[in-house]
Amino acid sequence: MLLKYFYDKSLAHASYLVGCQKSGEAIVIDPSRDITPYLEAAKAEGLRIVGSAETHIHADFVSGSRELADRVGAKLYLSDAGPSDWKYGFATHYDSQLLKDGDEFYVGNVKFEVLHTPGHTPESISFVLTDVGGGANVPMGIFAGDFVFVGSIGRPDLLETAAGVIGSAEIGARQLYHSTLRFRELPDYLQVWPAHGAGSACGKGLGAIPSSTVGYEKLFNPALQFDDEQDFVDYILTDQPETPFYFGVMKRVNKVGPELIRNLAPVTRIDATELARAATKHLVLDTSAASEFAQGHVPGTINVPAPNLAQWAGFFVDYTKPIYLIADEKSLPAQLRSLRSIGIDNVGGFFDAAAVKADGLRTESYRSATPVDLRPSIDDGDVTLIDVRAATEFHAGHVPGAEHRFLGTLLRNIESISKDKPVVTQCLAGSRSAIAASILQRAGFEVINMQGGYQAWVATGLPVVRESAVAVA
Repeated sequence: MLLKYFYDKSLAHASYLVGCQKSGEAIVIDPSRDITPYLEAAKAEGLRIVGSAETHIHADFVSGSRELADRVGAKLYLSDAGPSDWKYGFATHYDSQLLKDGDEFYVGNVKFEVLHTPGHTPESISFVLTDVGGGANVPMGIFAGDFVFVGSIGRPDLLETAAGVIGSAEIGARQLYHSTLRFRELPDYLQVWPAHGAGSACGKGLGAIPSSTVGYEKLFNPALQFDDEQDFVDYILTDQPETPFYFGVMKRVNKVGPELIRNLAPVTRIDATELARAATKHLVLDTSAASEFAQGHVPGTINVPAPNLAQWAGFFVDYTKPIYLIADEKSLPAQLRSLRSIGIDNVGGFFDAAAVKADGLRTESYRSATPVDLRPSIDDGDVTLIDVRAATEFHAGHVPGAEHRFLGTLLRNIESISKDKPVVTQCLAGSRSAIAASILQRAGFEVINMQGGYQAWVATGLPVVRESAVAVA
């Protein structure tokens, strides 16, 4: 048997290629939309991808299952364990096997047993793997999807916070508790292969280690230490990360089936003379580095540096409208992959970054200042300080007088911020606050970005305020 691990750092997403070397067949578990890495890995190992399996309808990235079915004829192994509202709408268009608890299927001589593990989502399933071809008669590991992570478990509130299903957070939390009891009955030696790592918004406190064992998680995973259901519910609904707006879109896209990459319209270059007009009518993302953007940029544009596109663009984009990019032509394909990984397919065109600079269109800038330089203005109330970190970060410690304005909701709630004084943006180290500064400046605010953010404030020995945890609303 062959097991290969793939990890997308921008989405903290893990996927897997499982191959049977005797039959020459392979399957991909929870594939991303860009299936090229799987195809290349399979070819290098002399394997043919014959299947694609999903643990649930994902909310944080576009699945590659339909892409694999279209490109290489992969059979789809999809959950049929959830209610009627959470079925795969595209399954009937391809060779598919719909799965429920206790079902089994094989890829070559590798056996997969299905466990229904609801809570994160109603249809969530896990796959227990046994290497029958290698002579094993007991399982080796479990593909846990977003059920159990290293050091954490999947959050149960996304149907409520992302899809608007009122009351589903507590229902999911109670389902999740009973799923954890089932997990705790599994053999300690089983390896655990999750679908996410540290930084994912699908849970809280995820570890950065790629895999674990059932026994280790039973000992040290905080979410697996509860014997009282209500105590577990209270724990799991507290301190969850803010839900990205696009999670609701991703749920729908992955449920009905994402558009195939080959059907997307080409993204072509637009003359820089059209940029000013585009910036007044559409969302234009400048993907240059924050330091470069701060020194000079086109008025009306927002700065989301290329490495941060998959993490942040989904918070700002209206999926029903086209967006435009200011990007280097050579880096455009990688940036489009990032955007398409979260379903941003409607890119109306791009403006070449070099041409924009050469034409002298970067006429606006904003300044940065150190915590020491900014403290008198903050203490005297001459500026509005906004902290754009996550709520858990803010409550763990923040600058006295700071307003919490999570970066992901800033654009949508910008009218609630007063323009009567300059606004200082601050995050942990300065990168998120730079994005915030561009959003505020676009809306007509006078902005200053705090250099080094909260880390620099603390390192200087300046005072902080600490608060308690917050439960999911």
